[in-house]
Amino acid sequence: MNWDRLFDDLEGQLAAEWEAERAVRDAESERLRIARLTTLDRLRALCVGDAAVVIDLGDGRRVSGVVRTVGADWLAVEEPRAAPSLPGCIHLLPLHAVHGVGTDHGALLRSLDDAPSGTPSLHARATFGFVLRDLARRRVAVHLSTNASGEVLGTIDRAGADHLDIAIHDAGAPRTARAVRGLRVVPFAAVVGVRVVADQIR
Repeated sequence: MNWDRLFDDLEGQLAAEWEAERAVRDAESERLRIARLTTLDRLRALCVGDAAVVIDLGDGRRVSGVVRTVGADWLAVEEPRAAPSLPGCIHLLPLHAVHGVGTDHGALLRSLDDAPSGTPSLHARATFGFVLRDLARRRVAVHLSTNASGEVLGTIDRAGADHLDIAIHDAGAPRTARAVRGLRVVPFAAVVGVRVVADQIR
C-alpha cells in the first residue's frame, strides 16, 4: 500500500471538510451581521457615493434624488434641479413616512456594509423635531405634506415634542399677520414630508 498517497488523500479530505465548515461559519456570521442592520444604517450607507434613490412615501407620492443626510428618525433627500435656472429643493422625510427605497443594484449591495464606528455625527443624533425647530428659528417657508390634507405652504411657527404649528400663507409671501390665512397644529405622526428650497437651508 502506498502510505504517502493514503495520507495525501486523507489530508485532502480533511482540508476540504475544514474549508466547507469555515464557509458555513462565514455564511452564518454574515447572516447574523445583516440581521443587526437597521433601515437607518442602510440609508446612511446610501449617503456615500451620491446614489440616486426613489423614496416611496406613505401618501402614495414618490421622491427622487440623492440622500444627503440621515438623522435619528428622518432623512434629507436632495431633488435635482429641473432646470439650471430653477432652485433645487430638499425633502425632509420622517422615517415613519418612508414605505420603500429604490436604487441601483450596486448601491443596494453597498448599503449592506457595516456602519462606520465611532461617535455619531450631530446630524445622526438630531431628531425630526430638532430639524423642524431649526426651520422655525430661520423662518423658512415650507411645503408641508400630511396624510390627511395633502400639501400646504407656510412657515413653521414652532415645533414641540411630537407636533408642529404652521402658519399657512401664499407662496412668496412673508409670514406676517396679514398674509396668514390659517394656523394648524400637526402631529409629527401625520407628517409625510417637508419640502424646502435648498438654498434657504445651506
